[in-house]
Amino acid sequence: NMKEIATCDWTIEVVVERLDIKQSIFTEAEKYRKPGTLITSNTSGIPIHLMAEGRSDDFKKHFCGTHFFNPPRYLRLLEIIPTPHTDPEVIDFLLHYGDLYLGKTTVLCKDTPAFIANRIGVYGIMAVFGLVEKLGLTIDEIDSLTGPVIGRPKSATFRTADVVGIDTLVKVAKGVYENCPNDEAKNTFIIPSWLEKIVANNWLGDKTGQGFFKKTKGAGGEKEILSRDLKTLEYQPRTKSKFATVEAAKPIDDLKTRLKALVNGADKAGEFYRHFHYGLFSYISHRIPEISDEIYHVDDAMMAGFGWEIGAFESWDVLGIDKTVKAMRDAGYRVAGWVDEMIASSAKSFYKIETGKRLCYDVSSKSY
Repeated sequence: NMKEIATCDWTIEVVVERLDIKQSIFTEAEKYRKPGTLITSNTSGIPIHLMAEGRSDDFKKHFCGTHFFNPPRYLRLLEIIPTPHTDPEVIDFLLHYGDLYLGKTTVLCKDTPAFIANRIGVYGIMAVFGLVEKLGLTIDEIDSLTGPVIGRPKSATFRTADVVGIDTLVKVAKGVYENCPNDEAKNTFIIPSWLEKIVANNWLGDKTGQGFFKKTKGAGGEKEILSRDLKTLEYQPRTKSKFATVEAAKPIDDLKTRLKALVNGADKAGEFYRHFHYGLFSYISHRIPEISDEIYHVDDAMMAGFGWEIGAFESWDVLGIDKTVKAMRDAGYRVAGWVDEMIASSAKSFYKIETGKRLCYDVSSKSY
């Protein structure tokens, strides 16, 4: 029905994540597209400028990335990714339209691999996969540690991967590894052998009926959820995880106070939370200004796209920037130079309230 594009004000491409296929679709779409109409891509990681190669000037002027997070009826994030050719009026229109008429949290992104939310979110998931091996944790333990107790969705880590599609997660991770040679945490995106086996066996999550979890019927016909043992790759009944740190922190209603208690834990859970947060803080510090000039864009994207209750920089504020950086260094984690400069100045937090307004630290001007 390509001819119907002639009747549209805005055409969105949402086909398979292959550049050659997308380019052939755009070649066809341009035959019918009316000049002056919007044409955008919903890719989750292919560089936007590459898709517009060979297209007319009018096409390029009205083309950019509009990455809706899936499922769009639940997740509020809409990433707007312009190319050097995109008309500034088109960018302003989409940011406004997405916000006011679609009810989205619209975030302006740079055309870098995986944009903002997937770059940080997939780093976070891959870092957790690394901690599984380092600390000897199970799927059930990880999902109990990375869900609502730290202000993340119930789907936590492994369940999120099943919903999104394990193959999609692996594609984004490989894309970052291959296309971000200067990423200091590049090796975090290397796919572990057990994950390669899961993809090879087509255990891709909900869409194939099994992934890290599998729904079955018990002997009495009741629904049972099994989880995969990552050592044997066999399924086993789910087990309830008990960590002293988590049990002590659960009754704390205030998330910010609870995060402090979790990171200070003396057991394996406390060790996990320290590595988990230190790795994340190190990573986000090095992504400014690579993926965004503004700190708050990173937090907005993670809250709207991954359902976090609190942004990554905001979490760092909660745990105390200066104190945490010292602990990070002792644990072998590096921060970007601008964070040290910020600490050395009078700025002691990423966010602050002044005369009733919430202000955010700006790295380029070194002010709020």
